[in-house]
Order: sequence, then structure tokens, then C-alpha cells
Amino acid sequence: MVRSQRVQRAAIVVLAAVLMALTALSVAGAAVTRSAARAADRSVALAEAYRAAESAVAAEESLERLYRLEPEPATRREHLAAGQRLDHALADVAALGNDGDDRVSVRLSADHQTYLAAVSRMFDAVDAGDQIAVHTIDDGQTDPAFTRISEVITTASARHARAADEALQRLQRIEDGVFGTTVAGFAVGLALVAGFAVVVGAYRRTFLRQAAESQHRATHDPLTGLPNRALLTECLQRAVTEAADGTGTTVIVLDIDRFREVNDTLGHASGDQLLRQLADRLAGVAREGDLIAHVSADEFALLLPGASDNDAMRLADRLIERLNRSFSIEGIDVDIEASIGIAVSPRHGTEAGVLLRNAETAMYTAKSEKTGAVMYREAMNSDGAAHLLLLGDLRRALDADDQLSLHYQPKIDLRTGALSGVEALIRWRHPARGMVSPADFVPVVENTSLINSFTVRVLRMAVRQAHEWLVAGNAVPVAVNLSPRCLLDSQLTDKVTEQLRSADLPAGLLHLEITETAVMADPTTALVTLNQLRAAGILLSVDDFGTGYSSMAYLKQLPVSELKIDRTFVGSMDTAPDDAVLVQAAIDLGHNLGLTVTAEGVETKEQLEALGALGCDTAQGYYLARPMPAADLTRWILARSGVPALSNDQHPR
Repeated sequence: MVRSQRVQRAAIVVLAAVLMALTALSVAGAAVTRSAARAADRSVALAEAYRAAESAVAAEESLERLYRLEPEPATRREHLAAGQRLDHALADVAALGNDGDDRVSVRLSADHQTYLAAVSRMFDAVDAGDQIAVHTIDDGQTDPAFTRISEVITTASARHARAADEALQRLQRIEDGVFGTTVAGFAVGLALVAGFAVVVGAYRRTFLRQAAESQHRATHDPLTGLPNRALLTECLQRAVTEAADGTGTTVIVLDIDRFREVNDTLGHASGDQLLRQLADRLAGVAREGDLIAHVSADEFALLLPGASDNDAMRLADRLIERLNRSFSIEGIDVDIEASIGIAVSPRHGTEAGVLLRNAETAMYTAKSEKTGAVMYREAMNSDGAAHLLLLGDLRRALDADDQLSLHYQPKIDLRTGALSGVEALIRWRHPARGMVSPADFVPVVENTSLINSFTVRVLRMAVRQAHEWLVAGNAVPVAVNLSPRCLLDSQLTDKVTEQLRSADLPAGLLHLEITETAVMADPTTALVTLNQLRAAGILLSVDDFGTGYSSMAYLKQLPVSELKIDRTFVGSMDTAPDDAVLVQAAIDLGHNLGLTVTAEGVETKEQLEALGALGCDTAQGYYLARPMPAADLTRWILARSGVPALSNDQHPR
């Protein structure tokens, strides 16, 4: 009895001891697990901060290159925003890291301020067109500073990514130890151990899930769920390094043209929906094993391991074909276009950063040339420099008084043979290169922010010349071409009417010519602007009719008074019956809409006679008169009227 009681007491003591040991073990295990989990979470957050810094640095470099090619204010603001993201990321590094990380953050912040100051000077040099200063600052200041920052961040990011993985592995081992020890004590106290096991298991799963989610957030885009730029760069470098001899690794960079217009028109929520749909379409085109990444707001990239040049171009063509299909955003059909750049390792680089940079250069070339997909070429770097030099020269030409001038081509009334007006055509005499063809510089102007200043300059010269002719007794209507971008300028009507008031010229002596494509780019905005111009008394013409795309519903709404048939139809109408039929159809359409019809590019007597027989109202072209300076045109006008030409010092000013 006593022995039984002793055994019972001993069993109770042993059970109590076991329970206390299990309790202590569980508490200690939970504490160790919690501490390890916090350390792992902090390590993952620190790695994420370094990756954010790395992404911001990459964005700064990309935007710096873009600004040198296309100095838009929006690009400069985005570059500033990228720098602010880097500062925030470095602040997170200092807050989350140890003393070493704090020192790294301080050093990087100082280097970044040096880099920003140099970039500001370089941007000012770009704006001034000083390419020597641009290259000097880039080679001597921005590039070294950027290299130091990039190397430190890349090294630290990789180190902390490994540290985060080690912390997660350490957490795994600790959890495994706690779990195993708990199971070992299961035979002693089944019910209690089972309860502890459930709690610890749930605790373990929660923390592991949170750690995995943190790691996923650090390497993936939250909107699309795709890998981000940091993970793409890591995978691209690994693919290039591990590629077998003779095997290429291709990266494709895809950018949505005018994505900002979607956000501005439909709202950012619709823009986000468009990006998610676009990601799904990319997944439907990519091959098995390809990596798709969302690297910035409207930019995606595809990593194609083992792909050849032909493989990449075929995939790019399929991407363009798939993207040409409308996207349905909340019941609205949205059509987009994309520009694609392609770079292939090892021919275009053996480093991930170099390959991505070259693919982006090719993408910007595709965007400016509107060619869809472009393979990177070494010449693109020199093309970019030439483009920057040309832009700088154009800016200086706008500030000079003796480089830009206008030539005027007469338009002749086919019924009376009288002069019905002239078209103003820009000419540029470069101080070193001499006359520069409009085909070389007009497209450059139209695709930059210079277009508005350029248009105002042309309007000023044309309006003043029309006033001089009017004072001399010749009321000559002058036509000026408007770029598609000008129709999106809400201040266009004010700028035009201000020129008319300044020169004291009646509005009816100014004609503005717009193309079908310019109108259809944004019909709603274009119609508002055109109606404002017409209400101000300015006459409007549809230029290059037949070469663009237009809706008859919009065409009949345009407040225009003239339809100009493009020279491509006129030039072959006497040899190609189909073109003659198209010219006749255009003339009939214009007359049915109550418009005057003008034929451009008349170069032979036969073409002129055929146009007269078809009922065309007006014509212009080399057969009638070439474009000529204002003084020559004045003499031409007076000679046709039988009045002796004025000498140079008799021209009204």
C-alpha cells in the first residue's frame, strides 16, 4: 500500500516533471522560434529594401538614357521620382540593418547626392544641346558615381538575399528541432504533447508562410504577380552564365505606346486592368521555360533561354499580332500598340545589365521609328548621339534669326488659272552643314517637345509674310501644316489667333492643313480644337487625303473647306487607271461634302489636263511652280499679272 502510494506519488511527480518539462520545452521552443522568425522576417525585409534600391538605381539609369534621347519634362520628373525611391530604400536599409548597413546607407546617400548633382548638370547640358559637356559629365562624373552606387547595392543586395535564405533555413531547422523534440515526448504525455504539437505546428506554418510571402513580395510585381526587374536580372545573368557554347540567351523588352493616355482617359484602375490582361496575353505567347517579367509601369520583359535571333523575331511578331487585338476594359474596347526591342547574348553583351540596356535601346528605336520590333544594333548608340546633336542644333536654330526660313509653293485655280493661295514649307540652312532636307529634321521635331515652339515659329513667319503681301496689294492666302501633336495642344487656338492679331492679318488669309491620321489619333480632342479654329475664322484643309485612315462619320464632321489629294495618286493617274479612278472618287467625295478639292504633286501637262477634265478645283506641283522664297514668289505673282517686278529694296517690310 505504502509502496503503491510511493509509486503513485513518484508517478505523479514524474508526470508533473514531464508536464513541466514539456511545458518548459514548448515555451522555450516557441520563444526560440519566435525570435528566429522575427530575425528571418527582418532579414527578408532588409533584402527587400536592398532590392528596392537596386530597382530604383536601374530605373534612374534607364530614365537618364531616355532623357538624353528624348528630353521630356515628364522623363526628368520620373528620374527625380526614381531618386526619391532610392533615398526611401536607403532609409529602410538604415532602419532595418546593423551598424554596417547604416554605414553603407550613409555612404550610398552621399554618393547618390553627388550623382544627382552631376545628372542635373548633364540634363542641363542636354537641354542646351551641348553634347561635349554631356559626354564629359557622363564619363567623368555620372558614370563613375553610378557605377560605385550600383556595385555597392548589387553586392549588398546579393549578400542580404543569401542572408535571408540562411535565416529561413535556420528557422526551418529550429522548427524541425522543436517539432521533433515535442514528438519525442509524445509517448510520455499523449494528450498534452498532441495539444502542444498542434499549436507549434500551426505557429510554424504561419511564420514560414509569412516568410515565404515576404520573399515573394521582394521578387515579384504585386499588380500582375510576375517577376520584377530584380528577379529578371538575377535569372538573366544566371541564364547567360550557364548557357552552353553556341547557345544564345535572348531578352525582349516590350513597352506600351501612349499607356499614359489610357490612364488619363479611363483612370488608373482601368490601366491596371489593361496591364493584367496584357500579362495574360504574354503568357499565352511565351514558350515553356520562358520568363515573363513586369519591369516598370508600362514595360514588360521576356527572358528566352536558348533562343536564336529567328526564334526571338518570330515570338516578337506573335506578340505584336496578339496585342493588336482589342482589350475589353469595363465594356470599352481599347486598342494599343507596343514597341519591342531585342538583344541576344553573347553578341549583344554577356552581362544582364548590358543586355537589358541594349534591348531597351532597341525598343526606343522601334518606338521612334514606329517599326514594331527591332533587333539591337551597335549603330544604335551612334544613331542616338546623332539624334541628340540634331536636336541641339534645332534648338539653337529656333533661337537664331538666320537659319529657318519659309519657301512658298503656289496653288493655281484650274478654272481661271489665277493664284488661289500658297503653301508655306520650312527650310533650314545649318551654319556648318548647309541646307538640311526637311525629311531629315521634320520627323525629329514632330516626335519631340520642340514641335509646339517650331509650329509657333512657322506661323509667325507665314503670317507676317501674308501681311506684307496684303499691304502690297496681294491678298494671298497662306497654308501652314499642323503636326498631329499640335491638335492635342489645348492652347493652339490662342497661339494662332495671337499671331494673327500681332500681324494684323485677317483670319481668312490663313489656312491650316491637317492629315487624316492626325485627326484619327484622338478624334474627340481634334474636333474640339478644329471647331475652335474654324470659329475664329481660320480655314482648314485635310492634307494627304487617301494615305491615312479615316472614318466617314468623322470626315463629314470636320469643319474643313478643302480636301487635298495626295501626290502618290496624282503622280501616276495618267499611267495607272486605278489611281485615276481613286482621284475621281476623291474629287466627287469632296464636292459632295461641299469642299474645294486640290491636287498635290502635279508634274506634267497631262496630269494637269486630266485633273481639269475630272473637275478638280485647284492644283499645285513642280509643273506649275516649285517652292520659292518670298521675294521670288512676289516677282512671280507680279510677272503673272503683267506688272513689273519690284526690286529688292521696294519690297514692303
